[in-house]
Amino acid sequence: MAKSMAFNSAAGLGGMLKDGHKHYEGIHGAVLKNIAAAKAIAAMVTTSVGPNGMNKLVVNHLEKIFVTSDCATIISELEVAHPAAKLLAMAAETQDSEHGDFTNFVISFAGELLKNAEDLIRDGLHTAEIVSGYQLALQKTLDILPTLVVRTIDNVRDSKELADGIRSVLATKQLGQEDLLANLIVQACQLTFKPNVPHPAMNKDSVRICKLRGGNINMSNVVKGMVIARDCEGHIKHVTNAKVIVFGCGIEASSTEAKGTVLIKNAEELLNYNKSEEKKLEEVIAAVAATGVKLVICNGSISEMALHFLDKFNLMVLKVQSKFDLRRICDALKATAVVRLGPATPEEMGEVNCAEVREVAGRKVTVLSQTLDEDTSISTIVVRASTEHMINDVERALDDGISAVKTICRDGRMLPGAGATDLECGKRLKAYADAVQGLDQYAIRKFAEAFDVIPRTLADNSGCDSTATLHGLHLAHADAAGVNMGFDIEDGKPMDAAAAGIYDLYATKVNALQLAVDAALTVLRVDTIVMSKPAGGPKAPKQGGGDE
Repeated sequence: MAKSMAFNSAAGLGGMLKDGHKHYEGIHGAVLKNIAAAKAIAAMVTTSVGPNGMNKLVVNHLEKIFVTSDCATIISELEVAHPAAKLLAMAAETQDSEHGDFTNFVISFAGELLKNAEDLIRDGLHTAEIVSGYQLALQKTLDILPTLVVRTIDNVRDSKELADGIRSVLATKQLGQEDLLANLIVQACQLTFKPNVPHPAMNKDSVRICKLRGGNINMSNVVKGMVIARDCEGHIKHVTNAKVIVFGCGIEASSTEAKGTVLIKNAEELLNYNKSEEKKLEEVIAAVAATGVKLVICNGSISEMALHFLDKFNLMVLKVQSKFDLRRICDALKATAVVRLGPATPEEMGEVNCAEVREVAGRKVTVLSQTLDEDTSISTIVVRASTEHMINDVERALDDGISAVKTICRDGRMLPGAGATDLECGKRLKAYADAVQGLDQYAIRKFAEAFDVIPRTLADNSGCDSTATLHGLHLAHADAAGVNMGFDIEDGKPMDAAAAGIYDLYATKVNALQLAVDAALTVLRVDTIVMSKPAGGPKAPKQGGGDE
């Protein structure tokens, strides 16, 4: 049987798998290699932690340039290939999709846990004992965190309270602009809240961001409704209190499904053929205008003949190419997209208080704005900045801030920021480790030491001596009254983070901790790596590039 299958039983794993596979196993072959990869990706992004974090210049596979300190963007554009490092990258992506912030914490903390686990492995501990200790430490940390809550935001309709909650999130991305951006986000998010609901939920898709290059960030503003970054099609540029029809198709004469041939014998027949087509299209647009519609929005192409008749009946025409934007417009105007060319029913039509074309920094945009609270649940932040890289970085900061508002709507608890929570958790875990019997205590103590990564990195990124700074912070936390003491990036000294208004969102912190520990434990549990031969042949050489 073995001969008939050409299987050499003495060849071992090499005879079982196809040629070109890679295989690593054991502590040195797999575990330490995985830890090295995880440490490498953590070292890459850790320097971007905090308001003084360094930017990274990433050129992706399409040769598009990104200049940012946003960890989620860096990781997504790097195209991480190593399977262990990819686990950390996926954990960061999950954190970004669920909470928007603390993506860097996930990778930095997981990398520090694995770095400390490497020391324990070299000291002779088995990975199972390290995993058990880390799980105990995580459970104890989750018990400690609720006791560290310093503030709770109960009323998300209070603009000042909500701005205080998200200011720290924005300061890590756009230091110096956090007050301006916080006010923009709070204004935009509160416009989307349902009226007369005590604890409104937040839909992140309800807040749109429109980027217009030119001017400066102080010229950014919020529009209640939608802003489409293109001009309208016809000569009508402004309508007020208008009924709206939204077409999910193009506005043109419909063609037959099967190919057909029209035999025209003379010029008179040609003129009659064109006239019949024009007459039919005019009847359709006249019927649309007869319903009282003043604004037509379509998702497809608009023929010249259709545009002529739309202008004739004084209808404003807006072409929207994105189906995603079309759905948002339908939400903003309370309309239903129709896929037939003809008049809509009153239930399918929407309403807009003002639709107009404005010129911003030499570019024409169409603004669909509403005035009453019940008219729309969509708001748009119009972002202005001088360069493309700047405007993209502001957009990423706004996106994180909107996610923070969504988190606060679900859970308004706040922890002291600036590394204060991490230092206090580390201190209490070390005391807990002393009370634990067995080998688990070593892993718990290393878990506690891993919490130093955030305050240490904040000090490094601020140009301070991290060793002396950490010593001062640990001394501050040794005092019972120093629970909220964090690192002051301006003075380089310990400060009361809660009194300074620097907070971490409780729900975001808990989720980031769980993801970081899960990723680290998954890497530690792997003792064998088997990679199949990659599919496909060698890459084709690049064309050109030589000097002529």
